Amino acid sequence: MRNGRKRRNAAVLVLLTLLFAGTAAAEQLDLSLFGDAEPPAAELLPSAETWNLRADGTDWRLQEDGSVIVTLSATGDVTIGGDRRKKGKNIFDKQLEQEPLGLDFPLSNVKDIFEADDLTLINFEGTLTDTKSATKNTYSFAAPPSYVQVVSNSSVEAVSLENNHVMDHGQKGYADTCEALEGAGVLYSGHLGPAVFMTETGVRIGMLAYQTFNGNYAYIYDHIEEDIASLRALDCAIVVVSYHWGEEKDYVPNERQVPLGRATIDAGADLVLGHHSHRMNPIEEYNGKYICYSLGNFSFAGNLRPDDMDTFIYQQRFRVLPDGTAVSEGFRIVPCSISSQEKVNDFKPTPKDAAGAEDVVEKLKELGGKFEKQYAKLGVRSVADYPTEWNAAY
Repeated sequence: MRNGRKRRNAAVLVLLTLLFAGTAAAEQLDLSLFGDAEPPAAELLPSAETWNLRADGTDWRLQEDGSVIVTLSATGDVTIGGDRRKKGKNIFDKQLEQEPLGLDFPLSNVKDIFEADDLTLINFEGTLTDTKSATKNTYSFAAPPSYVQVVSNSSVEAVSLENNHVMDHGQKGYADTCEALEGAGVLYSGHLGPAVFMTETGVRIGMLAYQTFNGNYAYIYDHIEEDIASLRALDCAIVVVSYHWGEEKDYVPNERQVPLGRATIDAGADLVLGHHSHRMNPIEEYNGKYICYSLGNFSFAGNLRPDDMDTFIYQQRFRVLPDGTAVSEGFRIVPCSISSQEKVNDFKPTPKDAAGAEDVVEKLKELGGKFEKQYAKLGVRSVADYPTEWNAAY
């Protein structure tokens, strides 16, 4: 199974090197690879198992000039379980009872995509705990710790764990969530610190996650450069920053998101990933790097009939040069619906057919036009196109 091979041959490490208050690492961590991977036989054709192999069995990620190609996938909100303050079974558990795959069902239609990359990063919006809700929020999300299988069995290696629902069940609920993720071998980044993932090919990817609510913008501006530098000091060739920001149901970022996204790139990040609006937002190209303002919902058990089911998987390829610096090799999107059904949400994100994919691309282009018009004074540039296929060179 591809997911197992990725886990056996990659150092999956949660680093508490930054406590976002400027504290230093408590101890030196071993970042060495685990084990040696043996490539399948040369006659195998590319598949989820052999996506990284040429016809002769060699790994195309390892380039002749000594550089390494890294493929990263990212999605928006994954919310499972439901609100324990309400009586009866929640909508997620009702759907679970109907699914032959059990807890593997939510990401089953996209698992093969996640298997064909080096790292999959999602926004996990909720908790994995058996405690009672500790919030007065309109919505409170929780699932039993065993539901971590939804993520860990789907070739998801890391989650951003910094949003407006991670504390729905208080400190105990948050600790339970972290424990469940750690036990399943899933990395998380958030207010406890960053995460570092090592690919099979030896590339270290650093991940940071922040939420911007409750006056947190000032804190982020004060710390983002230092936090990114700390990951560079750990030899991270690629640094990804996730933001839970903006306003719900917005299709275009607000006036606070744009400066912060750009400041994050200026501070040294290679990619910015956003979520919270539950809607797709356009992607900005800034100084040769990308800011995804919102990846929308993905597997989202917060609503049985959302009025917008469009979403996409964002994928980017980087070339890591022999000196350890990373440059973009381009991106693509995989247009999806958040459901396998047309009129009801069954929490199974599903790639769209050709016509549906084109509709998502055109929608994003239209949003990009609105984005550029709204922020004309800032000279923003939405990406010109949203390719759905990879460069044929790989």
